[in-house]
Amino acid sequence: MKKNKKMNGGAFKRVIKMLFKFYPVLLPLTIFCILFSAAAAAVPDIFIQKVIAIIGKFSETRDWAAASGELMPKIYLLVGIYIVSLIAIVVYTQLMAFITQGFLCKMRRAMFNGMQDLPIKYFDKNKHGDIMSHYTNDIDTLRQLVSQALPALLRAGSVVICVFFVMLYYSLWMILVLLIGVVAMMFVSKKLGGGSAKYFIRQQQSLGRAEGLIQEMMNGQKVIKVFCHERECEEDFDKLNDALYEDSRKANAYANILGPIIQNIGNILYVIVAISGGIFLLLNVKNVSISRAALDISIVVPFLNMTKQFTGNVNQLSQQINAIVMGVAGADRIFELMDEKPETDDGYVTLVNAEIAKDGTITETGKHTGHWAWKHPHGDGTLTYTELKGDVRMFDVDFGYEENKQVLYGVSVYAEPGQKVAFVGATGAGKTTITNLINRFYDIADGKIRYDGININKIKKSDLRQSLGIVLQETNLFTGTVMDNIRYGRLDATDDECREAARLAGADDFITRLPSGYDTELSNNGANLSQGQRQLIAIARAAVADPPVMILDEATSSIDTRTEAIVQRGMDKLMEGRTVFVIAHRLSTVMNSDVIMVLDHGHIIERGNHKDLIAQKGTYYQLYTGAFELE
Repeated sequence: MKKNKKMNGGAFKRVIKMLFKFYPVLLPLTIFCILFSAAAAAVPDIFIQKVIAIIGKFSETRDWAAASGELMPKIYLLVGIYIVSLIAIVVYTQLMAFITQGFLCKMRRAMFNGMQDLPIKYFDKNKHGDIMSHYTNDIDTLRQLVSQALPALLRAGSVVICVFFVMLYYSLWMILVLLIGVVAMMFVSKKLGGGSAKYFIRQQQSLGRAEGLIQEMMNGQKVIKVFCHERECEEDFDKLNDALYEDSRKANAYANILGPIIQNIGNILYVIVAISGGIFLLLNVKNVSISRAALDISIVVPFLNMTKQFTGNVNQLSQQINAIVMGVAGADRIFELMDEKPETDDGYVTLVNAEIAKDGTITETGKHTGHWAWKHPHGDGTLTYTELKGDVRMFDVDFGYEENKQVLYGVSVYAEPGQKVAFVGATGAGKTTITNLINRFYDIADGKIRYDGININKIKKSDLRQSLGIVLQETNLFTGTVMDNIRYGRLDATDDECREAARLAGADDFITRLPSGYDTELSNNGANLSQGQRQLIAIARAAVADPPVMILDEATSSIDTRTEAIVQRGMDKLMEGRTVFVIAHRLSTVMNSDVIMVLDHGHIIERGNHKDLIAQKGTYYQLYTGAFELE
């Protein structure tokens, strides 16, 4: 994440534009109600001036009946304005509640939908806790910005402007005195508000880093306790927590001192205006004003009230700086996530269910048949279909996760339909990387990968991945029933198909012994199941997808030897007629592979079946005779 130290004006403008885009009618109506209520706030001071002037007019004649005749229409008008202002306040507060929650709902949806299109590389590089912080802390600061800070800013700012022009209308001399205090307020707000903004932005970034570490530590609690790293974890957290404390302390120190200083400047200014008004009255200073009214008590008294109102709302404006800065900082981080470049996909060849006649004719069908074909559109508008057989070939592939850090060097792999291809080698040799390239989690730097003779860059990624069943070493089970988790492999699968997949994977036996069988609720990644049971459900999930190509990345590494024998029989059935890529440390799981490839530091150093590799007496032979598991 980039580390901004100044408030991002672009993010603020973008929030405003999006609000108008989402609510082109309701937002202007809300603004109108806010402005009306703000303008109504200046009316009492005008009314006071009129009352004092009328009382002064009739003070000598004491014709109070005539005075009340002039006063009552103004009182009725004032009451009417207050009633309408109250209605406007009720309307805009209700509209803001609707607009705020609707806006946040749309923002969360945009973030989540955009996140689904991000490449795997993004999640590999960013801590999950920091990503989650976008949906919690950053969204909450955006809520405060939209629901509280912006309406308060607009209303207080409008009151300040209205009162200023009313004062300007009545007396130029008095407002010049007021402007001296305004300059002081602006100077203090700029100095303290700027410091507050800098540290509030840092606070948001420190909070994201702290939450990222917390999430990482929660996921790794067992490892932490096994290796007795509690103290080291506490020290790591203390560093981030102390940084968060310092940023938050400095931000709030600036913010908390700003309000009282502005308020006291306002109090001092009130006294100065009162003294200045008294001096002007004693010296009979000629008034300069748009109203052309004489500078008398009817001007000075309302002016004092307006001064209090003016400085009070300036103080309100200064109090919104914190919420605005935090909201903009949160919005900036949200937009960073939304603006991340999505996974590119220039493919146009799609995967379709098909019926294949005896003469080889391929007919596209809308239902699951167990047969697939690649649908290839051409520039002249014609379509051709290629049967999906599972022929996967890599030619001289080079790849590196980062520039200047190559992982694979000239790797060539030939997997014919129905073959079982195994990769063995030390950790970091590049085994998983090869499978990541086949399903295009990452794109190769050089070379070619062809799938049934088609360059995989021409195949839409979603269709490519639909044709591949993957069972990873780390299982991911979602909140829901066991049946839901199996059906995740193919959402239109029936209950019977899910049960058959579970039987094929060897999972049916333990599932039926669960409290509610297939309807047993799972949560927290299936924490109520053993690691082996979770892996069996993952294998069943891949089985129900019925893909023509399978990738098994240490699929049985978490299963005991007895369970492995059960699963292996099911997997043998699952692998019949499919192209299978197997990554394993246990050589016993790859002995029956058609082709075994031994990798070392990104190079394929040996290839052949088990018998041939043993006869070569190379690296594989040493691994097999020295230890049955790669370390």
